[in-house]
Amino acid sequence: MRRFAYHEPSTLEEASKLLVELGDDAYVFAGGTDLLVEIRERLRKVSHLVNIKSIPGIRDISWDPATGLTLGALVTARQLETLTGVQQTYPNFAEALRSLGSIQVRNRATVVGNICRASPSADTIPPLIADGAIIHYYTPQGMRRMPLSEFFTGPGRTVLKRGEIATGIILPAPEANSVRAYIKHGRRKAMELATVGVAVSFVREGNRCSQARIALGAVGPTVVRATGAEAILNGSLLDDDVIDRAGVQAMNDCTPISNVRASADYRREMVNVLTRRAVRTALEATA
Repeated sequence: MRRFAYHEPSTLEEASKLLVELGDDAYVFAGGTDLLVEIRERLRKVSHLVNIKSIPGIRDISWDPATGLTLGALVTARQLETLTGVQQTYPNFAEALRSLGSIQVRNRATVVGNICRASPSADTIPPLIADGAIIHYYTPQGMRRMPLSEFFTGPGRTVLKRGEIATGIILPAPEANSVRAYIKHGRRKAMELATVGVAVSFVREGNRCSQARIALGAVGPTVVRATGAEAILNGSLLDDDVIDRAGVQAMNDCTPISNVRASADYRREMVNVLTRRAVRTALEATA
């Protein structure tokens, strides 16, 4: 493993100043499940690690049925996976958490770290975007917030600038009669990156759909919203024809590439299949 200097600031302001002063070879350290592997395998040049674990106020979890779920930057995937409020209220997010690595990894990996990794195939991002999550981050000018759907600028890239630190996520309380689902497709059942991931969230009013949001993972440079498919679902009766048309449109809403895990054509077809399956899974959960 390469040698690096270790820093442990006690405030966000101190951490931010360190990141600015130390330059591009300084990285935030929280869970470290990706970063330490990349250092060991010499995939990333790291001269400084800035450990944020001693900073107060960013390891809290708050769940309220009226306001939703708030989680800090140090909250691990396993903490959320076992939280009753998440399991019952955000089943799509809970499913994504269960499919993230192994239990050992989830006990170390932070959800905000998984988000800031900005991988198009990240498991947590599609359900969070489908559920309208808001990300909070510290800047030298003060705290900022934005919809998570606007946070990513490309593979491995976010809007964060040098000295800015993501501090937490707010997941709004679900609307009455809302339903949701997340389906991940990969070559293995565990310890696998998503070949395709589809998250859906919508309000069911009888058999009619409103407020539909569909987020697609691993089929574009970032996790993308299938806005065309959403438009088909919104205001429609959720019969087989509408669901099938939404699946076809979702396939056309994405721009996958071919790589060692799957071809672009295969991914596109799986978006069609998984979108239809996710909508029906969400409906069955309320049957």
